[in-house]
Amino acid sequence: MAMILAADGSKSMVVNEDGTTVGPTLDDLQQIVAGYIELVYLSDSEIMVVNEEGLLKGLPPNREASLLAQRPIVGDVVIVDQDEID
Repeated sequence: MAMILAADGSKSMVVNEDGTTVGPTLDDLQQIVAGYIELVYLSDSEIMVVNEEGLLKGLPPNREASLLAQRPIVGDVVIVDQDEID
């Protein structure tokens, strides 16, 4: 199940437009991260979806996501299992 790590430190599960919590669509991911997506591979099975232009747009730092990715991450992100997205 996909989880949102917001820049403000809050966490929540992804709920798709159709009300399900499994397999967010590209549109769902773009809406959550507020723009085009970039994939940051955390492990063989876990991916962090971030805003591709987040640094350029001046999005707020995301402390927890930065710790997980071991690099600066900004804005809201989504953590998904690799098998949840194509």
